[in-house]
Amino acid sequence: MITLVSIIALLVIAYLLFTSFYPSFGGAISKEQKLIYQNSKQYNDGKFRNIHPVPKDLSFSETMSLTYKFFTTKVPNARPKSDLIATKLDSTSIANYKGEARMFWFGHSSFLLQIDGKTILLDPMFGKVAAPHPLLGANRFNKEFPLQIEQLPKIDAVIYSHDHYDHLDYETVLKIKAKTKHFYTPLGVGEHLKAWGVSNENITELDWWETTQIDHLNLVCTPAQHFSGRKLNTNQSTLWSSWVIQSDTENIYFSGDSGYAEHFKEIGEKYGPFDLALLECGQYNEMWSDIHMMPEETAQAGLDINAKRIMPIHWGGFKLALHSWTDPINRVQAKAKILGVDIITPQLGQEILIKHDTLSNYTNWWQKEAYN
Repeated sequence: MITLVSIIALLVIAYLLFTSFYPSFGGAISKEQKLIYQNSKQYNDGKFRNIHPVPKDLSFSETMSLTYKFFTTKVPNARPKSDLIATKLDSTSIANYKGEARMFWFGHSSFLLQIDGKTILLDPMFGKVAAPHPLLGANRFNKEFPLQIEQLPKIDAVIYSHDHYDHLDYETVLKIKAKTKHFYTPLGVGEHLKAWGVSNENITELDWWETTQIDHLNLVCTPAQHFSGRKLNTNQSTLWSSWVIQSDTENIYFSGDSGYAEHFKEIGEKYGPFDLALLECGQYNEMWSDIHMMPEETAQAGLDINAKRIMPIHWGGFKLALHSWTDPINRVQAKAKILGVDIITPQLGQEILIKHDTLSNYTNWWQKEAYN
C-alpha cells in the first residue's frame, strides 16, 4: 500500500510540474479576466457553458474506462498506409495573389484563406502531434504541407475556434506570430497567445454573436456546442466558437468543433445563405456525440446552415477517435447525396474557389490503393 501511494504521489507531482512549467500548456485565466467574463451569457460559476448542459462531467472511473478503451481498442484502417500527399503551393504566387476568394486545406481543420486582398489562417495547426508533447500523441497523416510554415507570406489575420491541441498549437504560434498582424479568438483563448509572446494589442477576443471588421471583411464569432481546456484543471476556462467570414461578395462559415444542435439553424437564419460551409466531420463516437457531430449530422447541418456547398473538415489529419480514417468522408458523402447537399472533397493543397468552384473539380482521392 505504501508503495502504491508513493507511486501515485510521484505521478501527481510529475504531472503538476509538467503542466506548470512546460510552455505548450499555455496561459492561465486571471481573477481579473474571470470578472470580465461574468458579463458573458456563456459564463457561469467560473466556467463557460454550452446552451445545453453538455458535455457530461465524467467521473474518475468513467474517465479511466474511456481512456483505457481508446488506447487498447484496435481500429482497422485507423490511419492511411502511406503519408497523404499534398499539392505543393508556390510561396510567391500566394504572396502576390490578387484574384477572387480562394482557400487551401492543410488537413484536419487548418486552412489558408485569401479573400478581399487578405491572407488569413483558420485554426493553423502544423504540429506533428495533437498533444502537448511529441511523445504523447500519434503522428499526423501528412509529413509535408502544401506550403511549409516558414514559407508562409505575411498573414493579415489568424482565426482560432478553441484551444484544443489539434487546433491551437504552441510550436505553430511561435513560427507565425512575427509575420501575423492580428489574432482573433473566442473569449479567453488569447491568454494562451499572450503566454507565448503575442502582444495583447495584436489579439481580439470575442463572445458569441459579437462582430468585428478586418478592413472591409466582417467577422462574426458564432456559437458551437463543444468544450475547451489544455490540462485537467482548465476545462471550460476559455470559450469555443464557430465563425462567419463575410466580404462584399462572399460568405463563409467555419464550424470549428461542434456537436449537432439548433445553433446551426439560428446562424443560417441570421447570416446565411453561405457560399461554402466548412463543417466538422471526424473524431466522433456515440459516447461523445454531444460535442462532435456524426457524419450524417454534418450533412444535415449543411442544410440547417443554409449552405450552397459544404466541405467536411476535422478528418484526414489525426487519429483521435475509434473509427477508420475514411469513415467520416464516406458516410457524410453518402448522406449528403440523400439530402441533396452539394459537397466538395479537395485534396490537401488543392485550390478551392469560394464562388465559382464546380463539383467536378474533386475526386474520391482517399480511396487510392496506396492509402488503404
